[in-house]
This record gives sequence, structure tokens and C-alpha cells, in this order.
Amino acid sequence: MPTPQFVDRLNEQIGSELAAQQQYIAVAVWYDAQTLPRLATFFYAQAVEERNHAMMMAQYLLDTGADAQIPAVAAPETAFEDIVAPIALALDQERRVSDQIAALAGVARDAGDYQSEQFIQWFLKEQVEEVATMSALVDVAERCRGGTMQLEEYVAREQSGREAEDPTAPPAAGGAL
Repeated sequence: MPTPQFVDRLNEQIGSELAAQQQYIAVAVWYDAQTLPRLATFFYAQAVEERNHAMMMAQYLLDTGADAQIPAVAAPETAFEDIVAPIALALDQERRVSDQIAALAGVARDAGDYQSEQFIQWFLKEQVEEVATMSALVDVAERCRGGTMQLEEYVAREQSGREAEDPTAPPAAGGAL
């Protein structure tokens, strides 16, 4: 069974993942309202990915006999000043989640909880990818400030179908969507 401190922190992380899901839905809806369907689709997909991360964490807790909690989340930001702001917010969010995941790995390691440390390794790898994707998207969005459709074209070209199923991913409670 995971250490109590790891369980507490992982339950908090479930809340962070669900908050990220809500934020990505809000971003997707904002892009949809701006008639930017490629950006909207990208962020709707990101929302599903964050939901699945939360469910992977819940499944780990269930599998180990620990108490899985689904905490409430704060309302997401829904108004943005321009096309770059939502992506910059997403990058900040991914950096924050990366720090949280690294701290979780530290909690497991410090407690000698090797199963939990092994479980969290996949999320460390995933966060490198998430930060890199959002960093690149911010860079392109900054260059496309005057040409919104160029950003849409970039997302259509570079981000469509980018997410193949990862056979090393932990199982998600309820199955991954």
C-alpha cells in the first residue's frame, strides 16, 4: 500500500488534473467561440487527456487499496485577451503540474515507496512532452499574432493525430476515453 503522505498528495493531484481538464475545456470553448476549430479541437483533446490522467491516478489508488478522493475544483479562467493568452495559461499550467508530479516522485522516493515511485515515472515522462508541446505552441502563437489562420494551419498540420495510444500508460479507472 502507498504511504499515507503519497496517497494524500496523489489525491490532491487528482484534483489538479481535473482542474486542468476544466481549464482546457474552457480554453477550447473560447477558441470555438472565436471560430478557431483546430485550436478548439486540440484543447478538447487535451481536456480528455487530463481527465484520463486523473483516472489513472484514481485507478492506482483503487488497485493498491488506498482511499481515492475526487476533490472539488475551482472555476477555470474563461476570458482571454488574445489568441496567445490561453496557450500561455496552458503552458504555465503544464509547468506547475510538472513540479507537482516531481514532488510526488520525491515523496514516494523519500518514503521508500518504490511501487508509487515506479507508478509516477510515467507521468514524469508525460510532463516533459506536455511542456514541450505547449512551449512550441506558445512560440508559434507569438509569431502568428497578426495571422490567426497561420496558427490554425500549424495546429492542423502539426498537432492533428499526434497522440497515439501509449502501451506503457497506467490503466485508467473506467477505461480511457
